[in-house]
Amino acid sequence: MPSRPHYTVPARTAHWLMAALMLAAFPLGVYMHDLPLSPLKLQLISYHKWLGVAVLLLILPRLVVRLAHRPPAPLPAPTWQQKTAAATHLLLYALMVAVPVTGWLMSSAKGFPVVFLGVLPLPDLVGKNKELGELFMAAHEILNYTLLVLVGLHIAAALKHHFIDRDRTLSRMLPVLERVR
Repeated sequence: MPSRPHYTVPARTAHWLMAALMLAAFPLGVYMHDLPLSPLKLQLISYHKWLGVAVLLLILPRLVVRLAHRPPAPLPAPTWQQKTAAATHLLLYALMVAVPVTGWLMSSAKGFPVVFLGVLPLPDLVGKNKELGELFMAAHEILNYTLLVLVGLHIAAALKHHFIDRDRTLSRMLPVLERVR
């Protein structure tokens, strides 16, 4: 069976929805981090948690979509690029789980509940423990910046393929680009 030219609509939808959630959560987390304790900061923390829980809730359907809708065959590229792309994708998926889980663990250890959308309280994953909370906070921050770097590489690679290699890598995820060419 020949490979399809584009990613399927469910695959593209899952990709861009997750991208939007993560691209909203990261700057929000950075912004709120150094704010003084206030009602605004508490509200922003809630929004940040909601985004993280949404990413965590959507990762399983995203993986199902990935498995059910095989991606288009890779375009011709050097083996090292294909292996790097595959490794980067695996790490991105792992971080889409690890980042929100460490945030949830941090909140639990610091004694701050996670209440999704302000109505659905999630169980604490660990008991209250200040030292553990600090450890999970450091892990959450490191994993977030690792995710940021990988997302940056992912975007840079897509743009390189589009503008330098002039291949169809990016247009397979954004078919509108083919109509522009």
